[in-house]
Amino acid sequence: MAPLSFDALLRSLKRGDPQAVYYLHGEEEVLKDEAVRALVDRAVPPESRDFNLDTRAAAELDVEALHALLNTPPMLATHRAVVLRGVEHLRKKSKPRDALLAYLERPSPDTMLVLVQTDAEAPEADLAAHATAVVMDRLPPERAVRWVAHAAGSRGLVVEPAAAELLVETVGADLAALRQELDKLAVLVVGRPAGPADITTLVGVRHGETLQDLVDATMAREAARAARLVERVLGQGGMSGVRIVTALGTALVGAALARAELDRGTPAGRLADTVFRHLLAARPFGLRSYKVESVQWADWGTRWKTPALRHALRLTLAADQALKTSGVSDDAGVIRQLVLSLGVPAQEAA
Repeated sequence: MAPLSFDALLRSLKRGDPQAVYYLHGEEEVLKDEAVRALVDRAVPPESRDFNLDTRAAAELDVEALHALLNTPPMLATHRAVVLRGVEHLRKKSKPRDALLAYLERPSPDTMLVLVQTDAEAPEADLAAHATAVVMDRLPPERAVRWVAHAAGSRGLVVEPAAAELLVETVGADLAALRQELDKLAVLVVGRPAGPADITTLVGVRHGETLQDLVDATMAREAARAARLVERVLGQGGMSGVRIVTALGTALVGAALARAELDRGTPAGRLADTVFRHLLAARPFGLRSYKVESVQWADWGTRWKTPALRHALRLTLAADQALKTSGVSDDAGVIRQLVLSLGVPAQEAA
C-alpha cells in the first residue's frame, strides 16, 4: 500500500481508530513530531499517559527491554502507545530488529506502536511492509503558509495572510526555522494579529527587499536595482551569500530548462505548462508554488538565450566557489559583482 501523506494521516484519524503500527519516515522532522502528537492524542487520553505512553530510542533497547516495552498491557485504560525513535539504528539481522519484526507480524491490539525514522533516507522496506507508512515530505511554499497559520494558532497567535506569506518568502519553507520565528513572534505580538510590519521587525525584511526580489531583478537584468538590494537582503536573519547564489543558480537553471524547451520547438503558449510538468516530475524542494515558478521560468526562458545562460551559470558557479573559499569574507562584494556581471549582456545589447 502506498504511504499516507501527513494530511491523509490526519484525515484518517478523524474517521476512525488508529492502526496498530505506524511507520513515519521522510525529510520533514517537524511533521514527524506533529504526527506523533496527533497519534498519541487519538490513542491515549491525557490523564492516563503517565502509565500508558512510552517514548524510547531504538538504539538503547536490547531484546529483553524491547519485548517488555511492546508487550506491557495498558494500565487502567483500553490502549497504550509506544513511540520508538531512530528505528533506522536497529541493525539488520540483529536480535532487537528480529524481535521487532516478529512483533510486527502479530502486534498487540491494545497497543499503538509508532516507529519513527529520524534520518531522511529511504524507508526501511521490512518495517514499511508491516505498518501503516506515513511519508513526511517537505511542504511546498503555499502549504507552508497554511502551516504557519495553523502553528501560530497553537501558540495563541493570529498571523495575517500577508504576514504568513512574507515570513515564508523570507525564511523559506523550512518548518524548523519557521517554528523558531513563530516562537519569537508570539513574544513580540500580544493581544492582536501579527501583520507584515511585525515580520519586518522580526526578521528585518520589507516588501520589495526579499531574496526573491533580488532574484527577480537579476533575472530581469536590472543590474543597478539588484546591486542595491544585495546589502539589504544579506542583512536579513538567516541569510548568507551562499544562499543568495544558490537561489540565483536555481533561477538560471529554471530559465535554461525553459529555453531548452523553446529551442526544441515547444510553442511559447505551452511553455509554462511544459515546465510545470517537469517540476511535477522532479518535485524539487525550496521553490515557490510550482505554478508560480513555471510561469516565471517560462518568462525568463524567452528573455535569455542559451549562450547567455551558459555564461551566467559559469559566473554563478565561480561566485559560489569564491564564497566557499576560506579567505573570502566580502560576501556582498562577490554577489554585487555577480549581479552586475549578469546584467552586462542587456546593457551591451542596448
